[in-house]
Amino acid sequence: MPHYDKSLVWFRRDLRCDDHAALHYALKESRLVFCAFIFDKQILDPLLACGTRADRRVDFIHASLQSLDDELKRRGGALIVRHADAVAVIPELAQELSIDAVFVNHDYEPQAITRDNTVEKHLKADGRAWHSYKDQVIFEKDEVLSLAGKPFSVFTPYKNTWLKKLQSTTGLFDLSCLAPHDTKTGQGKLASPAKLSPMPSLTAMGFETTNLSKLSITPGMQGAQALLDDFLPRMKNYRDARDFPAVKGPSYLSVHLRFGTISIRALAHHATQAIASGQGGDGAMTWLSELVWRDFYFMILYQHPHIVQRAFKPEYDRIQWESGPAADVAFTAWCEGRTGYPLVDAAMLQLNQTGYMHNRLRMVTASFLTKDLGIDWRRGEQYFALKLNDFDLAANNGGWQWAASSGCDAQPYFRIFNPVTQSEKFDAEGKFIRRYLPQLAKLDARRIHTPWLLLKQNG
Repeated sequence: MPHYDKSLVWFRRDLRCDDHAALHYALKESRLVFCAFIFDKQILDPLLACGTRADRRVDFIHASLQSLDDELKRRGGALIVRHADAVAVIPELAQELSIDAVFVNHDYEPQAITRDNTVEKHLKADGRAWHSYKDQVIFEKDEVLSLAGKPFSVFTPYKNTWLKKLQSTTGLFDLSCLAPHDTKTGQGKLASPAKLSPMPSLTAMGFETTNLSKLSITPGMQGAQALLDDFLPRMKNYRDARDFPAVKGPSYLSVHLRFGTISIRALAHHATQAIASGQGGDGAMTWLSELVWRDFYFMILYQHPHIVQRAFKPEYDRIQWESGPAADVAFTAWCEGRTGYPLVDAAMLQLNQTGYMHNRLRMVTASFLTKDLGIDWRRGEQYFALKLNDFDLAANNGGWQWAASSGCDAQPYFRIFNPVTQSEKFDAEGKFIRRYLPQLAKLDARRIHTPWLLLKQNG
């Protein structure tokens, strides 16, 4: 017999039907299961206050929800979508539908933890249960610890322990850790309210349709699967191709991982299968390592929430960053792609025009802002948070503190990415630079990296 009569699955950053922990357990434990998503005003209102109406992330979520709703309806349910304060509306919705329990997947960001604790408190005061599950990572919180039982702060030993945890006693990968959560067996339990209001439009919420289609970004589960299908044959070349921004090397799945339109278990499963079969080359292990980095940064954020405002290493909070009018001018030039260094400027223009930036270029631009211009990493972090389609607090903060040498397992403070040598090495022919700086298109592959030398020669 089901433990609950009626339950509610609250979707957040997990916008899919398959391999979904909260949905799996809700279907297992309930007679009827309703599904909901809240466009949380606590998150959206600050974007509108900044004048951000054309936000690709909101557009991506909205389109992904339509895809999710279609699939839920095909399975006999529907998605309830509200534009409200989530803390208030989830308890209200639970009362409206006579819900016995709310099922969610864990969120590790400090604000989200506070939100969830508040919602749980309200629900329990009304006699309703709250259940939260691991879903967006492979290993979380205290699951990967040192021999002393402490959280790691250095990646390599964390990764080694992570990999050992995934291996069976035979030394092979234990794929049971990556088994998908079954959401099809009980899909007949999915329910829809008697009166289902239409999903609020982007316009009604104060936002606008963006250029996702022009950028060939397909939201939803279908978009994620198409990218995965495209990447799997290329995975074996990932290690060699991933550092070159003009080459089709990455999977481009980061925005789908961010909003959960694909399961992290599915991706890790493909990587480990390729490694175990010997067909993945060095690329599969390198890609799996990137997924481990993702788990690592979530763990760091959970264990050290102070990093949201301060340096992981407290001594680095004593740095006197450049400030005042001159620093503001330099920061604006960096934001707008007007530093004069072609690779830095092309990367920033890519970010501004598309919401995407190649990972190698994230390191180059972050190093340039903090080490060359001497500007506080938090200013760059906030700019990326505003612009990146795949913005994720844990990874963004981790990357910026790594570049600034203030974070866990960060590069040494004396290591600086030379924007010229990086350009010559990773965009040798200048193909990426020409794409975003057409005014330099006529320069040859040698001069395009240092166009200011032409002015000296012609001076």
